[in-house]
Amino acid sequence: MSMIKTIKIFALTVALGTSLTACLDKTPTDAILADQAINSVEAADQAVMGIYSAFKSGALYSGTLTLLPDIQADLVYAVNGYGNKYGDAWRWEILANNADVEGVYAALYGVIDQCNFLLDEVEKLKKRVDDDRVLDKLDDYCGEALMARALAYSELLKMFCKCYESDENAQKQLGVVIKKHYDAGEPIRRATLKESYDFLLEDMDRAAELLKVDDKEKPELYNTTFFNEYTVHALRARTYLYMCKWEKAAEWASKVIDSRYYELSSATRKIASQTSYYQYMWTTDNSTEVIWKVGFTVNSYGAPLGQVFFNYDFVRVTPDYVPAQWALNLYGATDLRPQAFFRTMTTGYSHGLTWPLLWKYWGNAELTERHILHVSMPKVFRLSEQYLIRAEAYAQMGKYSQAAKDITKLRAARYQTYGSSTALTADNAMKVIEEERVKELFMEGFRLTDLKRWHKGFTRKPQTESVANGSSLKIEADNALFVWPIPRHELEAPGSEIEPNESNK
Repeated sequence: MSMIKTIKIFALTVALGTSLTACLDKTPTDAILADQAINSVEAADQAVMGIYSAFKSGALYSGTLTLLPDIQADLVYAVNGYGNKYGDAWRWEILANNADVEGVYAALYGVIDQCNFLLDEVEKLKKRVDDDRVLDKLDDYCGEALMARALAYSELLKMFCKCYESDENAQKQLGVVIKKHYDAGEPIRRATLKESYDFLLEDMDRAAELLKVDDKEKPELYNTTFFNEYTVHALRARTYLYMCKWEKAAEWASKVIDSRYYELSSATRKIASQTSYYQYMWTTDNSTEVIWKVGFTVNSYGAPLGQVFFNYDFVRVTPDYVPAQWALNLYGATDLRPQAFFRTMTTGYSHGLTWPLLWKYWGNAELTERHILHVSMPKVFRLSEQYLIRAEAYAQMGKYSQAAKDITKLRAARYQTYGSSTALTADNAMKVIEEERVKELFMEGFRLTDLKRWHKGFTRKPQTESVANGSSLKIEADNALFVWPIPRHELEAPGSEIEPNESNK
């Protein structure tokens, strides 16, 4: 049976921790049956909490959705002796029955089903309510559901569809299956790429209006685990970048940057004697530049994002993957990001490889103290990405001096010392920006989509103790597997009219 049709029960096991920001009176719950109507604000509150909890899935940001695209690309190498975790993606042998790809697809449509259930039920509830305060709260919940649905669709479009080159081209390309309601008997067929993006943009417009921030009150929005207007703006900026609509991408990134609700974490300023604010972001998951993160607590958390980079058993480390040497070489002598990202360790393999391992995902300190290893809160939107989005958009528009200011701003927060400006021209701007995205967003799930958007391939060359099968790999630009295959059972499910991708063939 199609996974788009099978979500019948909300498994809403929730215990999200408090962030630095107090948002909407959320309370935890256990489960709500899908055929049980939402008859109160409390029930709607529980359903929203279930949506946030769904993002903890190991198939999403705390696991596959973050790691698989970058492992498939060129940022890391499999180590001799590794356990073959994500091995099909590493070797570019992804088939339509790949369990990891199926898991991402199922989890994203699971989020969408939960959002649709809430939206449909709240509309019924509103007809029985005449209290303005209650109606306002229900509107808040709808705004959060619309943002969550938009985020899930944005990830489906990123991984399972071709690039959005132009409106005309997008009208001819396959998009995603759009579900506007929960279990409403809608046709299971793919909309066009343009229709899919139009639906995504419409959801964001509605979400932003419902999640409006009162700027006069000057709330603290950073480090939140809940959605607000500026979370929507951050997704808008990313979406327009992926649509190659440069002016819009710059406009929405500017809304976030210029709001002053967020501040880049400094790699030079210390929060403690040995810890910079930038390092602190990765060790505690707290930062003024986090726009939205998936919230974990010691009692409720997602998958171990850093597991494949350590496999630490309290005795030794045996990583499945280690950083690519070419990526390590990008960091300059005064760039302080490597201090937060990497730590050279000798592995426990018989070959004794000594290499800079991805310390960025060693794990949240509070969880590690409780022997919960390699678990970090996924920071889905950060201010640094918004600077990179705007810089790329400016460069594509030929506004090199403005792009240079954004790169300078970012580097000034990350370097021990940095000059007053960055020199960008038509000849070097995109190269600089592309490299900066690697250095800043290393293993955060962007690399495969970036290469797809830039129509670039890559070549792997063996490095010390790298697995032979995959280490000598040449991937041409626009290879079909830059777009993941639609899961086979989705294509073959009764009533399915879903068309396959080129990678399915």
